[in-house]
Amino acid sequence: MPKSILNSGPAYSSRHILKIITSQCCAQPETVKNRSKKSSKKTNPSSSSSSSSSSSKLPPVCYEIITLKTKKKKKMAADIFPRKKPANSSSTTVQQYHQQNLSNNNLIPAPNWQGLYPTIRERNAVMFNNDLMADVHFVVGPPGGTQRLPGHKYVLAVGSSVFHAMFYGELAEDKDEIRIPDVDPAAFLAMLKYIYCDEIDLAADTVLATLYAAKKYIVPHLARACVNFLETSLSAKNACVLLSQSCLFEEPDLTQRCWEVIDAQAELALKSEGFCDIDFQTLESILRRETLNAKEIVVFEAALNWAEVECQRQDLALSIENKRKVLGKALYLIRIPTMALDDFANGAAQSGVLTLNETNDIFLWYTAAKKPELQFVSKARKGLVPQRCHRFQSCAYRSNQWRYRGRCDSIQFAVDKRVFIAGFGLYGSSCGSAEYSAKIELKRQGVVLGQNLSKYFSDGSSNTFPVWFEYPVQIEPDTFYTASVILDGNELSYFGQEGMTEVQCGKVTVQFQCSSDSTNGTGVQGGQIPELIFYA
Repeated sequence: MPKSILNSGPAYSSRHILKIITSQCCAQPETVKNRSKKSSKKTNPSSSSSSSSSSSKLPPVCYEIITLKTKKKKKMAADIFPRKKPANSSSTTVQQYHQQNLSNNNLIPAPNWQGLYPTIRERNAVMFNNDLMADVHFVVGPPGGTQRLPGHKYVLAVGSSVFHAMFYGELAEDKDEIRIPDVDPAAFLAMLKYIYCDEIDLAADTVLATLYAAKKYIVPHLARACVNFLETSLSAKNACVLLSQSCLFEEPDLTQRCWEVIDAQAELALKSEGFCDIDFQTLESILRRETLNAKEIVVFEAALNWAEVECQRQDLALSIENKRKVLGKALYLIRIPTMALDDFANGAAQSGVLTLNETNDIFLWYTAAKKPELQFVSKARKGLVPQRCHRFQSCAYRSNQWRYRGRCDSIQFAVDKRVFIAGFGLYGSSCGSAEYSAKIELKRQGVVLGQNLSKYFSDGSSNTFPVWFEYPVQIEPDTFYTASVILDGNELSYFGQEGMTEVQCGKVTVQFQCSSDSTNGTGVQGGQIPELIFYA
């Protein structure tokens, strides 16, 4: 079409379309009304044949602006032209290209490969990690572990403002090869796959490196997906490492989630291998934590384990002096005077890390009326205050007893926010003090998440008595879990009644339903397991 025609005349909105009309005369352009009349007439076969015979002479061309009557949702190419597999057996899918390109083993597409894919996303995907039409290459990874990856400047610039400045900005450098030593090749490929294919492919072992690449090249949607992945996979085993990384990447939401896990499952987090991999600044922040829910002897032993690994990182001999050296002032953040006396005498006092004067002063602090001044913090941590969700409105007991005899009392529950179940509150004897043995268990879809066997004493009142798991169990929202207990003790005991199917406990809503594991009469309306004890 001539440029003069395209550029002349008024500008039209998206509600108009430009139509090319071929006719014998252009003096009076055909209107929508006239065209509709003609279309209603029956077509003459003879006229059609005569017009085809005169097709050697090209008719004049008219341009007509047609106003669209209705507002319809725009259809994408994939909606108009549904993808069909080519008839020949050598058809290549985008997924096959992905698999080839991930290993940098790309193949030159077949002729007219563009016609195989109806959307620009699919056609761009063929270019992912493909040397075809590549106008730049990246050498990614540290020396000795590099990988050479092809790129296409236009596609990269559309996907990242950093790449746009690199290739088209005022200070753009025209380089055929760009070295990126600080990014892992697998993470860089994951970022390229998102830019080219609009697909997010994350793995647990590379998600942190991918987050770093997404932050470096300002690809916010990929970075958000990485954070969501990390929050979903967050546990006591990796919480300390992720805390260190979340501070580095300035991700406050992830930082808060890490602290929630570390506080509630502190002993598991401190005993994990990941704790030894954190940096010194993160170590200090954990040792300062007021709400750390752990015994102080566990904190002390975790700090010594970190010091041992730090000596190896700094190529220092594994001596007591070097352990204390790498800990530095962080040693005094451990609240040694708040330990149980047995823990101090059998643990910290014999570790060799403390000087003789420090050991003597702490013993005096335990026993003497006039306590010496200490460099260590002597105030115990507050820890977390457990919440109790009580599901019965009243309780009672029967003269014919509540028989246990090894049978299981069980109930299912679900929460609307992530919490950590620390234990159950259980009833006791209704006829004076008595001792009970309780095997408590927490399951999800038949998988045991936590269990413990312990004893507790009841004083004959209708109060509930806590029975704790060894470590709090993380509970995800909107999923039903099964709480079970097998009791052995005085069978003349209290039981709950007027049970509720939904209980609001602080900011957490808990729903209850009957469990098929219950073989001793416990259900939503009445029975045992009156309380869930949790941290939120």
